[in-house]
Amino acid sequence: MRSLTLKFLICLSAVVSLLTCVDPVESTIYSSLNVLVVDGTITDKAEPQLIRLSRSRADRLTGRFGYVPITKASVQIVVDSVDVVIAPETTDGRYQLPADFRGQVGHTYQLRFTLSDGTRYESTPELLQPVAPIRQVRALFNPTSLSATERLANFYYPAAHDFYVDFTDPADQTNYYRWDWMDWEHQDWCRTCSQGLYQIRDAQGHFIEDCVPANSNFFTATFDYNCRTACWEILYSHDLVVFSDQNTNGNPVKGLRIGRVPLYSNDPCLVEIRQSSLTKKAYQFFNRLDEQTRALGGVADSQPALLVGNVHQVARQNEPVVGYFTVSSVSAVRYWLTRNDAIGMGPGLFVALNGRGPVDEPQSVQGRPPLAVCVPSDTRTPVKPQGWQD
Repeated sequence: MRSLTLKFLICLSAVVSLLTCVDPVESTIYSSLNVLVVDGTITDKAEPQLIRLSRSRADRLTGRFGYVPITKASVQIVVDSVDVVIAPETTDGRYQLPADFRGQVGHTYQLRFTLSDGTRYESTPELLQPVAPIRQVRALFNPTSLSATERLANFYYPAAHDFYVDFTDPADQTNYYRWDWMDWEHQDWCRTCSQGLYQIRDAQGHFIEDCVPANSNFFTATFDYNCRTACWEILYSHDLVVFSDQNTNGNPVKGLRIGRVPLYSNDPCLVEIRQSSLTKKAYQFFNRLDEQTRALGGVADSQPALLVGNVHQVARQNEPVVGYFTVSSVSAVRYWLTRNDAIGMGPGLFVALNGRGPVDEPQSVQGRPPLAVCVPSDTRTPVKPQGWQD
């Protein structure tokens, strides 16, 4: 979400789809919305540290949002107001810090970036706070966990495993928490080609591993191709779960529900539960976002509006910028979810993600259909995740 992370702020779409602004910026956003979106978290884990920059634009006719990656920006993290660490662009709109970089508790981090047109932005400095360790994780099957507005792609299925954590809150400090999860599911289908066929080589014999458009304008079929090697889909939580120790300071916290992993299929999967620290201002931001989302009953069809975070334009500070640059210490536990307690059958991973079943290319000549490569990305990997049980 690390910053998924894909995500992935977990609720970036919710941020852009809500209707209130955080002081001091108060703006009315109409269907002409064109706003900069920042998705970035620095953690103390040995994992990719990512910053994503994009613009959210509303279609003037439908009012629906789309995201356009911001490329060719100069992105850096300033540590303790002194050291500068550069984050080069790896793919469009995705900026990654050096592989050996990670946050440290007690240090401050500030995001600064300059767009290709010279416009400069920066966040407020954020102090990386410690987090209490997770003591225990439990999962319980719930056949009606997901509401009618919570969908797996275009396929609605209400069953999920609800996850609960136990931890002991430190007594000597005020703490704010946030939870998310990552889910590795075995993936059998690695490519979909519409109006074309998957080809391993081109006409000259060069490797391309890509969809090649059909010569005929009348070819409208869509075909799906099995994976050539083992492959795992990486899924991320969408719930926004935050917590303040105002009423539990120094006490054990038991049985707190912090996430729901949908029953994509009945196959086992590997789930990483992440318990993260927040600053007070970050907690207030996400808590307000959560309250607005609940008040509106979801964000799918809500009137667009803006919740502004801690990033601003240097020369024009009243420009609304969506998202929140966070720094977090993370306690993570990987949990092997057998799904043996599930009642009924899940839709299957492909159907859950695509809202339809897979379609094989008919076998017309020898060697077809080919098997597709598992392309590594933030949402897919050919490398067996640590903790996966064969």
